[in-house]
Amino acid sequence: MVTLITANRNYSSWSLRPWVLMRALGIAFEDRVEPFAKPVNWQEFRAFSPTGQVPALIDGATTVWDSLGITLWLADRYPAVWPSDPAARAFAQCIVAEMHGGFSALRNRCTMNVGVRAQLASVPDDLARDIARIGEIFAEALDRFGGPWLAGADFTAADAFYAPVAFRIRTYGLDVGAAGARWVAHILAHPAMLEWERAALAETWREAEHEADLARCGAVTADYRAR
Repeated sequence: MVTLITANRNYSSWSLRPWVLMRALGIAFEDRVEPFAKPVNWQEFRAFSPTGQVPALIDGATTVWDSLGITLWLADRYPAVWPSDPAARAFAQCIVAEMHGGFSALRNRCTMNVGVRAQLASVPDDLARDIARIGEIFAEALDRFGGPWLAGADFTAADAFYAPVAFRIRTYGLDVGAAGARWVAHILAHPAMLEWERAALAETWREAEHEADLARCGAVTADYRAR
């Protein structure tokens, strides 16, 4: 069995991508958590990942790192990672690439923090553009491929890569349109997402830099995490 190494459920958006994909597709793996124990964990994480970052997947002597690298490795072994329809597959791969390489304003200004709700201090132009583009992606995906998932009837890598965004949308109350809101509600109700959320809420440790990022984003209006 392969091992998937991830970090704190509350904070680690990149970890969530392969984790929820494997859970949703029923791919067996050993679930290993290496928490963000301090602001810089590079040296400790280098013990299992050449980048000193999570996620990482270990298969015997092979290490696969980065959420996209892991997704591509999985796709070689499990065809359900991508849609079978060529048009849907092309769309899914494009929006996965777009998420993996873009949306820096959303990442920087709306850090993932599953267990809280917050009011943004402001929505600058770059963030507004990211939010609008995500809403556009959701609307086009559901209109073209019929939903309820982003590439049609089945959960694929496209949904996994936007799963952390669903938590961000809920945390900060972001407006991604009616179609986007339907998809967010749908994915947040998925058993794998509920499992991740339960673990996030149960975490009692806090990492100072992630909490500082949250404070810079806006004012916390509710905190559901364990004390």
